[in-house]
Amino acid sequence: MNIVVLVKQVPDTYSERKLRDSDGVLDREATDAVLDEINERAVEAALQIKEAGDAEVTVLTMGPDRATDAIRKALSMGADKAVHLSDEALAGSDAITTAKALAKAIGTVGDVDLVIAGNEASDGRGGAMAAMVAELLGFPALTHAREVSVEGTAVTVKRETDDGVTHLSADLPAVVSVGEKINEPRYPSFKGIMAAKKKPVTTLSLADAGLDAGEVGLGNALTTVTSASPKPPKAAGEKIEDEGDGGSKIAAFLVGQKLI
Repeated sequence: MNIVVLVKQVPDTYSERKLRDSDGVLDREATDAVLDEINERAVEAALQIKEAGDAEVTVLTMGPDRATDAIRKALSMGADKAVHLSDEALAGSDAITTAKALAKAIGTVGDVDLVIAGNEASDGRGGAMAAMVAELLGFPALTHAREVSVEGTAVTVKRETDDGVTHLSADLPAVVSVGEKINEPRYPSFKGIMAAKKKPVTTLSLADAGLDAGEVGLGNALTTVTSASPKPPKAAGEKIEDEGDGGSKIAAFLVGQKLI
């Protein structure tokens, strides 16, 4: 089985994120970058499938040169190889053009049986990338998976909802996106970290992936940030002095906030 895991390097979750004044694009140089947490769970899901049967796991990312750090983290966890789509012309691509680029890059891996991704990245939080890639590839999409299993030529997932658990299944090839509750990703061992240095990483340009500069990048994005402003500071809370009627005042406040 040939499994591709889509991974992304994102600004550190706990850092302040800024948009560039010049074009409204996320300033990725303003903070430390890490492998997105939900992508670690996607890698773990692929590795568990690999350990349960015969499979090869390829991690694929689109990003600048420093995205190799995210690739090495995934390889040190146990992925077998990586593909890095990297070209300056990709900078500023929106979700739709990114999906097109990823679908093209997946096509360079060979006959892919399963694509696994996170539900959403912590920087953009669009939550639609897996479904868009599936549409472009012509694969069924099984999204928001809490559990994933592969038997023969079919993949089955469990999706938790407010009303219960939904069971989804499809014939391979397919695209699966996973949620944060699916697993706890393993920590890379020292042996895994050393082995990652020797694992193959294929770097693709636009031409290598069969893409044209007129299809991607900020100039060809279908969405544009026209303005942005920082989140306003938190306002001071309301202090209630209890003069025997504190309970009534709290109740009135909660009613005013439509909490009761």
